[in-house]
Amino acid sequence: QVQLVESGGGLVQPGGSLRLSCAASGRTFSAYIMGWFRQIPGKEREFVATISRSGASTYYADSVKGRFTISRSNAKNTVYLQMNSLKPEDTAVYYCAAGGRSGGMYSENYDYWGQGTPVTVSS
Repeated sequence: QVQLVESGGGLVQPGGSLRLSCAASGRTFSAYIMGWFRQIPGKEREFVATISRSGASTYYADSVKGRFTISRSNAKNTVYLQMNSLKPEDTAVYYCAAGGRSGGMYSENYDYWGQGTPVTVSS
């Protein structure tokens, strides 16, 4: 079992930045592929980014490529999402997820989810 707790969301103006954190507890953090997803009420959960167990490989949705950066610290059991040049369409609840066998862009590949942290981009 892995428990995930996101933090760092909030209100930011367009063009601004936020850094989300996701702290993991439970089983060995480094054994999990980690991902970030987001969801707008009434819409399906959308893939944002994923990172390999070692942190050497990352993959992003086209909508955030070049603006968002996913990283992890296995020593701190934490995965991060640095979000720059934020746009109003980035407004959503952001979730981190852990996958024990696989990851990628499909939510069904992830075994554990956090409770989400809201991000609002508005002037």
